[in-house]
Amino acid sequence: MAEILLAEDDDSMRGFLAKALERAGHRVVSCSQGDEALGKLDQQSFDLLLTDIVMPVMDGIELARRTSARYPQMKIMFITGFAAVALNPDNKAPKEAKILSKPFHLRDLVSEIDRLLAA
Repeated sequence: MAEILLAEDDDSMRGFLAKALERAGHRVVSCSQGDEALGKLDQQSFDLLLTDIVMPVMDGIELARRTSARYPQMKIMFITGFAAVALNPDNKAPKEAKILSKPFHLRDLVSEIDRLLAA
């Protein structure tokens, strides 16, 4: 079981992902914005940051950069419909972050998370 911090601005997607990850045995703390997720990092320790890229206030790449700087041991996974943004070297996203492109099957998400956490 992993402690997962989920940052996703779409309410229905966030609820759907949280429920699926909890059914897979993980504990999930959900946030609707990157700045809100950053605040949660000071309150609790997490094994994984699972974040969308395009969000208001603070995008997922900035959230990942700040998270990686503060907690270098934390695993990071982007879930996005804009994989090219995450792959662009100019955005300085953490190199070790995993990218899962939307749309994806929940089975694939859980498998990728399990692989990432086991690495």
